[in-house]
Amino acid sequence: MKIKYNLLHKDGNARYGTLETNYGIYETPMFMPVGTQATVKTLDPRDIKEIGSAVILSNTYHLWLRPGEDIVNKAGGLHKFMNYDGPILTDCGGFQVFSLIKNKKKDITEEGVIFKSHLNGERLLLTPEKSIQIQNKLDSDIAMSFDECIPYPASYDYAKESTERTIRWAKRGKDVFNNERQSLFGIVQGGEYEDLRYWCAKELVKMDFDGYSIGGTSVGEDKDTMYKMVEYAIKYLPQDKPRYLMGVGEPTDLFEGVSRGVDMFDCVLPTRLARHGHAFTLDGKINLKNYKYRADFSPVDSECDCYCCKNFTKAYIRHLIIANETLGQKLLSIHNLRFLIRIMENIRVSIKNDKFMEYKDEFINRYKSEK
Repeated sequence: MKIKYNLLHKDGNARYGTLETNYGIYETPMFMPVGTQATVKTLDPRDIKEIGSAVILSNTYHLWLRPGEDIVNKAGGLHKFMNYDGPILTDCGGFQVFSLIKNKKKDITEEGVIFKSHLNGERLLLTPEKSIQIQNKLDSDIAMSFDECIPYPASYDYAKESTERTIRWAKRGKDVFNNERQSLFGIVQGGEYEDLRYWCAKELVKMDFDGYSIGGTSVGEDKDTMYKMVEYAIKYLPQDKPRYLMGVGEPTDLFEGVSRGVDMFDCVLPTRLARHGHAFTLDGKINLKNYKYRADFSPVDSECDCYCCKNFTKAYIRHLIIANETLGQKLLSIHNLRFLIRIMENIRVSIKNDKFMEYKDEFINRYKSEK
């Protein structure tokens, strides 16, 4: 079935709603863990369920190269392949591909993008049609249009040319899309330019996608520029479709996105930080590799309800991280993801009670307070 978004309440621009999927109904705003290669690093599906996750992400580029979309298809699709009975979103692979190309003017053509595999150096071509066909075979619940992620900074002329191409690619991908169980999102590009964001959003809305993403953020721009990019795009997106801000996972950015009308977020940040010994807390990020935690027998965050915080201490987790034991990375990944998902749970309650801005100010003031 196609996903269905239901807007139930607004507090300013912040939206509380539900997302009806093939695997149940989930509340928004939501944070979505990233499982790039059909796995959220160090975690299994039971862990994902226990932290309260709904949608998780996998990556078209990586699964195309390994094990290949045909293998996943023969397994019965991503859900059966990885044994996850919740919604899955596959991104288009564009961001990974564009990070691999050497000469943008030469390697990005109207046909698609030419690049070398990061696994063996093989020369490959990824087109809008190919990206969609791969995602159709992966059989995710939500597929993403193939777009060009505009770098920052970029000249107006480059951004305009790129945005025009993204719109044409979106139409080409939609024309070959062929999976009745899957929904397809368009991706709004345009760089930091308001008129390009407006134009891209308007053109994609005409194509009537099942949802809309805001892309091209978190690519090196400052926070104020990122927030403006979101504002430029989101006001032209329909109220009855989900809005997804790609690649954003810093806690304060989640609040800023929700305050501008975003419903869905994803980012590798929580698990990446965990693998390097960093943890989110209500009083800001901490680095458990620091010597001061060697005999700290308190939980990572005393107000967190996750398995990690209810059962282990900073001292023990620090020992695991220093000793390069995988359990330390797993426990901090559980905590960091649960931390963001719990924030979203609290945000949803605050919106329903018309107290979102109060909660936002309270959280950010504490999170950014002097340590």
